[in-house]
Amino acid sequence: MPSLSSRVTFRQLEYVLAVADAGTMTGAAEQLNVSQSAISLAVSDLERVLGVQLFLRRKAKGVAPTDAGRTMLPEIRRLVAQADDLQSMARSLGETIEGTLHLGCFPTLTPFVIPQVLREFPRRHPSVDIDLFEGSAEDLQQRLLDGRCEVALMYGRGVVPDVATTRLHTLRPCVILPADHRLARHDDPIALVDLRDEPMVIPTMARGEDWFRSILRGAGIEPKVRFRTTTAESVRSLVASGAGFSMAPHRPSPMTYAGPEVKYRDIADDVPSIDIVLAHARSARLTRRARAFSHFCRQGLVPTA
Repeated sequence: MPSLSSRVTFRQLEYVLAVADAGTMTGAAEQLNVSQSAISLAVSDLERVLGVQLFLRRKAKGVAPTDAGRTMLPEIRRLVAQADDLQSMARSLGETIEGTLHLGCFPTLTPFVIPQVLREFPRRHPSVDIDLFEGSAEDLQQRLLDGRCEVALMYGRGVVPDVATTRLHTLRPCVILPADHRLARHDDPIALVDLRDEPMVIPTMARGEDWFRSILRGAGIEPKVRFRTTTAESVRSLVASGAGFSMAPHRPSPMTYAGPEVKYRDIADDVPSIDIVLAHARSARLTRRARAFSHFCRQGLVPTA
């Protein structure tokens, strides 16, 4: 049993997180520039104080969190983040927001929102560094829940109940056509029925295939898929080359790597929109920098295209 005088130290918490992130005691020691024995002792001391084993030590294979470790690590991350926030507040006497904001972003959103973030947020909060992680919706939400990301910019689809979201912007899908396509000759909204016999290049990222198929089926169309691709630029280049039409929530430059341009057309049908949201774990106490970022986003973060 741990003694009544036992205390959890901030250093123990930092060392445990370093071990969890590195996967080995040696890696954590190199990351923090301390000895491996110091790391091992801190982890063992914390396990003794808490009365649970946080890691399984595997010879020549590093460490792996136990069930108790997987439960405790998100709370340890939040404690460390709150301690950093407290130190920042004390140093600045409430005048400056500083530290590292661990921000997640869905890859297809990055080119439309992150340049504005990097350009404008530092003007308001020059003492905040941004650590950016790109990943799938599942990856982003897992990082929010385990504390590795404080907030994330993502689409408002497939969000789990433990993640809270704030809607920032609503996007309406459009049709992408080759610039010389017969349906690209004017700018009026296009009826989806006009695409019934056209081949399609279908995006598979962000569960896009399911979304776009459901939109077309709502108009009584079963798409004739010619190609599937996982990147937005591949979609546009294939369309520009005449492989078929496609759909997208964003409208970047009509220029493509393929050379020819694409044409974007609004959809005349009543189709479902998709939200861009700022997400965080419901159970998290947001740091001052995360709250500042949320305020920044709500005050006018708008996709560039």
